[in-house]
Amino acid sequence: MKRRDFLGITTAALTGQALRLRSGQALRQPLDSARDGAQSGARQEQAKPFRPPNIIFILADDLGYGDLSCYGQTHFTTAALDRMAAEGVRFTDHYAGSTVCAPSRCCLMTGLHTGHARIRGNADVPLEPADTTVAEALKEGGYDTALIGKWGLGEQGTTGHPGRKGFESFFGYLNQVHAHNYYPDFLWRNAERIALDNVVVFADSGYAKGIGGAAVERRQYSHDLFTEEAFRFIRAHQERPFFLYLAYTIPHANNESRLIGRHGMEVPDLGEFADRDWPEPQKAHAAMICRLDRDIGRLLSLLEETGLDRDTVVFFSSDNGPHREGGADPGFFRSAGPFRGIKRDLYEGGIRVPLIVRWPGRIPGGRVSAHVSAFWDFMPTACEIATARVPHGLDGISFLPELLGHTQAQHDVLYWEFHENPFSDQAVRSGRWKAVRHGLAGPVELYDLSMDPGETRDIAAEQPDACGRLRPVFGSENLPNPVWKLK
Repeated sequence: MKRRDFLGITTAALTGQALRLRSGQALRQPLDSARDGAQSGARQEQAKPFRPPNIIFILADDLGYGDLSCYGQTHFTTAALDRMAAEGVRFTDHYAGSTVCAPSRCCLMTGLHTGHARIRGNADVPLEPADTTVAEALKEGGYDTALIGKWGLGEQGTTGHPGRKGFESFFGYLNQVHAHNYYPDFLWRNAERIALDNVVVFADSGYAKGIGGAAVERRQYSHDLFTEEAFRFIRAHQERPFFLYLAYTIPHANNESRLIGRHGMEVPDLGEFADRDWPEPQKAHAAMICRLDRDIGRLLSLLEETGLDRDTVVFFSSDNGPHREGGADPGFFRSAGPFRGIKRDLYEGGIRVPLIVRWPGRIPGGRVSAHVSAFWDFMPTACEIATARVPHGLDGISFLPELLGHTQAQHDVLYWEFHENPFSDQAVRSGRWKAVRHGLAGPVELYDLSMDPGETRDIAAEQPDACGRLRPVFGSENLPNPVWKLK
C-alpha cells in the first residue's frame, strides 16, 4: 500500500530498510547494568552475544474483543491474559485480517490485506508458491518453525500445505471444517494422519463429509493435544531461535454437533460455570475461554521455567469477532464489547480484535496502545524482531517501534473486502474515519470512530469531503481476482 498524506494525516517517511536498522539497533541495546558493559575492576564485562528472540503467536478462533476481562468482560475472568497485558502492551485498535477464518489467517501469514491476498474467503483455495509466508521469511532468517493447531490455507498435496509454506513441523487441522470438531478421529502430523481415540459420525452429504462431524465417544480433546505439543516443541527448541504459530480453535463452535443433538460449544467440562443460571451453550462458551486462558498461563510459566522468558516475545489475538453458531449468543457476554457487528460483518465487532504482546525486559509492562494496526502488520513486525529480510510488496508496517516505545509509522488506510454475503462488503479505516459499503452499487456509510466507536450514526451526508476521499479506496485497494469478484 502506498504511503501518502490522506485526509490530512501525515505518514512518517520510514522505509523498510530504515526500520530494520533502527529496530535491530534497539534490540541489541543493553537492558540493564549487567549487559551494559559495566566495569568490574579494570576489566569491562563482555556484552552477551545477540541472539534473535523466539516468537510465539497464539491465535484464538472467533474470540470477541469483549471476551477477555482485560478488555471489559465481567462475567468471568481471564487471569493469565490479564497478567500478560499487565506485563506487556494491550492494543485497543487492532484489526483482524478479515471477518472469517481463512482470509484472516492468510493476511496474518502473508502480510497482505484482503484486497491483495490470495485467499479472500472460506473457499478451497490454497496458497501458491508465489505467496511468501512469515514462516518462510523467518526460516530463511535462521529460525526453527512450527505450526500447531488450525491452518486452513492448503490441503494435503497442495502448494498451500504448511510444510511447503515454511513450517518445518506441523500438528493439527488442515481443513477449517475438520477443525470444527474438537474430538476428531484424526489429526495431521506433517503429511501423516494420526488416528485419535474418538468415534465420529459425519454428515451424509456436502463438503464436510468425512471431515467435520461430531464425536459420539469423546476421549481426546484437540485443544489439550495442541497445548502439550506446544510444550514439547518449546522444551526441544531451547538452543536456537524459533517461531511457534499456536493456532487454537477455541471458542469456535462445532457446527456439526447438531448431528448428535448437542450444542456446538464443545468442552470437556463446564468447570466453575456448571452451576451458573446460564443457558448451557453460554456455560460452555465461558468454560472454553477459561480453558484457553489457563493454558496460556501454563505456557508463560514454561517459558520462565526454561529460562526463555526474556528471550521470547509472545503475541495473542483472535482471527475475527464473536460468532452466533452452535447455540452461542454473542450478546449474552457482550462478546463484541462496545462495537457493532459480529463474525461476517465488516463493522468493528466483526474485525476489531484483542492484541496483547509480552516481552519481559524489552516491552514496558502495563502499557495500553491506541496504535492502529492489523494482521498484515505481523509479517514485517516479526521480520524486524528477527532481523530477517522483509519481503517486498507487503501491505503491513512493522509496529516494533511502537512495542519498544519509539516513533511509529502509521497506516494511511486499512482496507477489507468480504465475499460471502449476497453482495461484496468493503470497509476502509483512515484515522478516525471508517467507511463501509455493501455492494458496488451501495451507498458509502461513514462513521467517526473517535466519537462513535459503535458505528451507530452514519454521517456520510454531513461529511462529503471525507466520503469523497475514502470512496476511491474501495477501488484502488482491490486487485482484481477471478475467484473473488466484487459485486
